[in-house]
Amino acid sequence: MILDDKFAYIPLFAVSVICAFLFVLFLLIRKKKTARVSFIALLSDLILGAGSLIAAVKEITGEGNSFVYFAVAASIAALILIPYCIILYTFEPKKIEKLVPHYVNVAEEKSYAQALQQTSLQQQKTIQPDENESRALEISYSFAEKASEAFSEKNGMNALLDYVNKTIREEINADGGAILMIDDFEDVITVRSFDGDFPPPYKLPSDMPHKPIRIATNFKFASFPLRENIFGEIATAGKPELITKPENDARIYQNGPEEFLECGSYIMIPIKIQDSVIGVAAFARTKQNPVFTEENLKTASMITDFAATSIKSVVSVKDIIEHNDLIKEAEIASKIQEMLHPAKLPALPGIQLGTIWNPEEGVCGDYYDVIVSRRDRVSFVMSDVAGKGINSVIVMSMLHAMIRLVVNTKKTAGTILEWVNHGIAAESFSTDHFASCALINYDPIKKVAEIATGGTTPVFYYSKEKNEIKQISTPSEPIGVDKESQYKDILQDIKTGDILITYTDGLVEALNEQGTQYPKESLLKIVSSNANSTGKDIANLVKSDIKKFIGNSSLHDDQSLLVIKF
Repeated sequence: MILDDKFAYIPLFAVSVICAFLFVLFLLIRKKKTARVSFIALLSDLILGAGSLIAAVKEITGEGNSFVYFAVAASIAALILIPYCIILYTFEPKKIEKLVPHYVNVAEEKSYAQALQQTSLQQQKTIQPDENESRALEISYSFAEKASEAFSEKNGMNALLDYVNKTIREEINADGGAILMIDDFEDVITVRSFDGDFPPPYKLPSDMPHKPIRIATNFKFASFPLRENIFGEIATAGKPELITKPENDARIYQNGPEEFLECGSYIMIPIKIQDSVIGVAAFARTKQNPVFTEENLKTASMITDFAATSIKSVVSVKDIIEHNDLIKEAEIASKIQEMLHPAKLPALPGIQLGTIWNPEEGVCGDYYDVIVSRRDRVSFVMSDVAGKGINSVIVMSMLHAMIRLVVNTKKTAGTILEWVNHGIAAESFSTDHFASCALINYDPIKKVAEIATGGTTPVFYYSKEKNEIKQISTPSEPIGVDKESQYKDILQDIKTGDILITYTDGLVEALNEQGTQYPKESLLKIVSSNANSTGKDIANLVKSDIKKFIGNSSLHDDQSLLVIKF
């Protein structure tokens, strides 16, 4: 089909040909001088054409990543144009004269030269804006170059922020500078670039020695809430400020009598993209130097606006790359998880099984297993592993392998969980990666179930004789948190018609459209009311009831249920 990805090289080649044609036209226009063609336009066209050509060649050769090359080229081409357009909008525009035949220009050339001589004084006055424009263009272009380098470098963002900090410091003759970026997840603003002599405008820890190197180190790695400090309040207000009298500003804290701690003057500028503040550029002069001026504030604000575009571009591209990496990681983890999920449950004489396995989109953190290890032992496992990434799948794989290995011994369920816990907790995983697990060892000869649980995965027992259902497990430490955790064994005699059920918390935390959780009592009622049905039918009834309860609400967590009817 025409729109199939395998034919993507055709439009990519077309783009490169069009860019080449435009490049030639631009050169001809510059040569004939029929219109002004900026070097920026030529460079942007060349980058886009080259990126399209490289992407097309890689698409044909099947080397992969073709669209990444095109996306990066398009990003750089657009990035170069944005500062130029900002300059055209910000500075005083030049009048564009209408196109006329060449002989008209020749006729007017003499009178035009005379007019230039008469207005020499006025021309001298207008030279300075042209110099400003040239300098601004030079700075914005250098930011674009640094941004393009940051796309591929591991610490590219830090290098870009350091360069922005250094550039603005030099332009306004600041003694010190800092670039702080907002962390949307933590609601804090963190120093990402720091250099020079910057008297801290915030209160230092009371136990910190007042030594320049210690103060600078504290500032360099500092984070601040978005309130009750000058940086957070500038970010929240979204307006640049010139502070020349810090002693009269309640937001500025004077830390000590030492000369290097005396607050001088400050410039604080929010780094904004449209109306969204992503950080703050802060600059300081010590008290021994002249205070900043309004002209310094204007210059710093203009350059910060240029920098904001480059910073946002790098953030956006890195977000795309990280998103693609996460997708690849999720695909790998999902494939591993599918391998661990039992493709088919074993046939067990005298036992009927029913299951629900309803994973949320992506990698499922739930895992269950049925293991016929010996003639006198059938093991049932239900586990809920925290997290969704590769580390969580590794925990699940370890849990799966270790339980399958150890259940073949004569160790009790509690001892097996202790061995598994010790093995997982001893690994170098974060405590964010742990698991709740229920292990049921059933002896079909003695008709006794031996139960142990780690975490919050429950086990319920339905007695056919008493026609009642109750929880027989007790909460305990999850698997993988503390390698010294102990898990006790619970013995339960089993008779014909009795039922054991275990499930993950996603089952009873399913939300309906009103935000109400599916009640555990409804689940237990279905089990007890349909005790004469098969295990499979009971599981299907629970699944239908949950689906009816949540309606059109989306799934918020994995849902798993294991029904064991004897």
